[in-house]
Amino acid sequence: MSGKVLEFERPIVELETKIRELKDLSGAGSEMADEIARLEQKAAELQRERFAALTPWEQLQLAKHPDRPYTLDYIGEILTEFVELKGDRAFGDDPAIVGGIARLDGRSVVVLGQQKGRNTKENLHRNFGMARPEGYRKAQRLMKMADQFGLPLLCLIDTAGAYPGIGAEERGQAEAIATCLELMAGLRVPSISVVIGEGGSGGALAIGVTDRILMLEHAVYSVISPRGCASILWKDAEAERTAAEQLKMTAQDLVGLGICDEVVPEALGGAHRGLPATAAALHDALRRHYGELAALSVQDRLERRYAKFRRMGHVEMQA
Repeated sequence: MSGKVLEFERPIVELETKIRELKDLSGAGSEMADEIARLEQKAAELQRERFAALTPWEQLQLAKHPDRPYTLDYIGEILTEFVELKGDRAFGDDPAIVGGIARLDGRSVVVLGQQKGRNTKENLHRNFGMARPEGYRKAQRLMKMADQFGLPLLCLIDTAGAYPGIGAEERGQAEAIATCLELMAGLRVPSISVVIGEGGSGGALAIGVTDRILMLEHAVYSVISPRGCASILWKDAEAERTAAEQLKMTAQDLVGLGICDEVVPEALGGAHRGLPATAAALHDALRRHYGELAALSVQDRLERRYAKFRRMGHVEMQA
């Protein structure tokens, strides 16, 4: 764990530190039990109040928190018997996207998602979760396998965007993403994507054309990163905060816009402060949505998926 504390978390962390110090001083005795219980209740109330009123900028900071659970963390909590499959069978493997076969409540599923690193070495290996073309072609291979064997597809989204390097562009980054979009639109199996952290630009959308789109409570999803938006619109990357406010990128905003189907609650204080509770809530949501999708015919699912994405971006012109 990095131990990073965001500015709006600081009063809560300071209170929790005081509680730990009191517990250490009191030892096994009960003379300070009432005071400790009072402070614990105060800390919980402070967390609920503060996290119920986060600004989009603060939501973005939470979504990018270095201690936030990543794809492999959720796979370990929600799925069993995970077998990772590597390589695109054309160029190589891209560790920025992980995927394979696993079981959800005993049923086989295909899972894939972007994976970030916890330290400098891991981030260099994972390329900070920014996939290259071979990563998206690996994703295509897994999608086709899911369709061939009739296995539900689960995509976990967590990336600042697709890698924009020269090598990636030379190997067809745009084509790889476009092919993912085309392929996912026609999959015959039930598919769900979950934004677990950052959902940035085409790199996120490439694995997000699914029957249902879920978002964790403090995740973000946008057509461009706030920093990129600020650089383009205002020629000033420091205007990132303003861009975050304008992009309507929070889970609550996107439910209102009809893009996100459900907001999955996180543990009090964010997923990085309670992976088991967050994973349990996500598990329940996945079980429910897969059950609903399984009850539909293939044709019905395809038609609903098509209609879902056709509705996005609708603009009504006023006279």
